Amino acid sequence: MDHAIWADGLVKRFGETTALDGVNLGVRTGTVLGLLGPNGAGKTTAVRVLATLLRPDAGTASVGGYDIERQAHQVRQLVGLTGQYAAVDEMLTGAENLLLIGRLLGMPRPAAKQRARELLSDFDLTDAADRAAKTYSGGMRRRLDLAASLVGRPQMLFLDEPTTGLDPRARSELWSLIRRLVSGGVTVLLTTQYLEEADALADEIVVIDHGRVIATGTPDELKAKTGSQTLAVRPEDESHLPLVTAVVGELTKSTPELQGSRVTAPVTDPAVLPAVVRRLDDAGVLVTELTLRGASLNEVFLSLTGHPAEDGDGDEGPTEGSLT
Repeated sequence: MDHAIWADGLVKRFGETTALDGVNLGVRTGTVLGLLGPNGAGKTTAVRVLATLLRPDAGTASVGGYDIERQAHQVRQLVGLTGQYAAVDEMLTGAENLLLIGRLLGMPRPAAKQRARELLSDFDLTDAADRAAKTYSGGMRRRLDLAASLVGRPQMLFLDEPTTGLDPRARSELWSLIRRLVSGGVTVLLTTQYLEEADALADEIVVIDHGRVIATGTPDELKAKTGSQTLAVRPEDESHLPLVTAVVGELTKSTPELQGSRVTAPVTDPAVLPAVVRRLDDAGVLVTELTLRGASLNEVFLSLTGHPAEDGDGDEGPTEGSLT
């Protein structure tokens, strides 16, 4: 299989803390791999190791066919990296930020200016090109940060929780940009603790917790591993909630949850759905919602780890790493 990024048994320790404990992963060329886990799981450490910002204590990895330790210089020429927080210079304009990156990459000034114009257009920042970055909204800064990582036309893009702190609209806009990059042939390693983000963007997912890979597969494959579905019933009259809860609990042989005016319960037998319909109809209960859906990634994560993805143990280690 053609892997743009490959890691085998990566280990990284910070003192007595083991941030990575034998991590294996592979990212197929031209796809998105979602590295999913809570804060402190080891996601950022994995990105820093693969980007050659940190040296692993054990294990091997390659990016674009180059060994991350013996051929770090070649790896850096292939990779663009966007961290959790925008790293643009707030005193410079959007155009100046991109021009600076181009010049640092060795581009002649005319070529760097042309590349800056292209990216500002691609990321819908042309109208703000001559404004200081400090005047940008959070979503605009993230777009500029992502544009900066693409100045050198990298073949691989490491996105470390790129939508942290963004509102839903800005997050959706950034998702669209990422999809466009992948359709153009860029390979993406995406770390996130947002379940819906991994579901929306990733071709494959690696779930990591406490520095270890605990599950891998496509979003649908991971959802199928729970082996259950969720029934949701919302009565038209909220006074019927106790009756609906009792019926659902009896037929599903579980303890239903009440989410506002909706009753939910796990289901292993799809025949429960028509049985619920008959019982509620016999009782004269009208419903405005009656659904049976597959497991969500959040439910998958809970079943695998016992805690939600947004929980965490804190920082993973130093925020900086050596480039040498």
